[in-house]
Amino acid sequence: MRILFWGTPAYAAVSLDALVNAGHELVGVVTQPDRRRGRGKALMPSPVKARALELGIPVFTPERIRKDPECQRQLAELGADVYVVVAFGQILPREVLQQPPLGCWNGHGSLLPRWRGAGPIQWSLIEGDAETGVGIMAMEEGLDTGPVLLERAIPIGLRENAHQLAERLARLTGELLVEALPQIEAAGPGPEQERLQRLGVRVQPEEGMTYARMLAKEDFQIDWSASALAIHRKVMGLYPGASSSWKGKRLKVLSSEPLIKRLTAELSPEAKALAERWGLNPGEGSSHTPGTVLECVDSTGLVVASSGCPLLIREAQLEGKSASHGTQLLQQLGAVPGDRLGD
Repeated sequence: MRILFWGTPAYAAVSLDALVNAGHELVGVVTQPDRRRGRGKALMPSPVKARALELGIPVFTPERIRKDPECQRQLAELGADVYVVVAFGQILPREVLQQPPLGCWNGHGSLLPRWRGAGPIQWSLIEGDAETGVGIMAMEEGLDTGPVLLERAIPIGLRENAHQLAERLARLTGELLVEALPQIEAAGPGPEQERLQRLGVRVQPEEGMTYARMLAKEDFQIDWSASALAIHRKVMGLYPGASSSWKGKRLKVLSSEPLIKRLTAELSPEAKALAERWGLNPGEGSSHTPGTVLECVDSTGLVVASSGCPLLIREAQLEGKSASHGTQLLQQLGAVPGDRLGD
């Protein structure tokens, strides 16, 4: 099939490679314009653009495709059979959605209608979802509202962070797109509703719909008066950005485990032992001020009080320092029981 691919981050580049490896003809790639990144603020291409140039695929970088009729015209002239969209970063207008004869299809990293929007991976972790997945969806003008052709669920591990989960979902997105395209081709062109009916798509119910809103600066700040599980979900969901303060400096918390006895089957051996020592029984409350360091465990990390059971901080990055864990972390912080985070 002749495919025009739309995508921007490294997550989407995995799907681009999957389509190329499956033998499809990529007639072009549409991605976000180069942005200034890093400490030097150098102008850098998106991961998808960088990969497309390596593959020799023509690249288009409209600032706003909705307001760029000339780019829309150029894309239509490519004669693609189908448009495939993975984390592009802009909403496609009706004029673009109507261009390809086999439609526009989006690989979305959630089990729709849960977590429509731009941050489904982060929010599935923050909210403690037991599972997530990928859906291949026919695109409409609404935000992730289209009917779903294929869907596959995967469990979320307690100790899995956003980067790790994104890597798994990126691979799954590529696999499902490769699986979906022959079905889309077999259904053939024609009026949209007739095509979708031939494909047997699932219309999304409004029941259970949630929106993955854009994250704000305050979302990244750890509130130690929350429960250990809520704090842990924020640490893993916002990896590597959840932060607190330590003796006047910013401290990014990169890896944690909630010391909750009922979760011992999902904890590391070190955290299991600490949960037996520090975990509370149902109905018990913590007698320690939230954010207080309760124990410094060599080769493991810091045990910190929350509103209930404590939290084990396994890895963190102090402002001006490199990320560290275990004994190195304890030495870097110079922590002793009674110290406080968040002051």
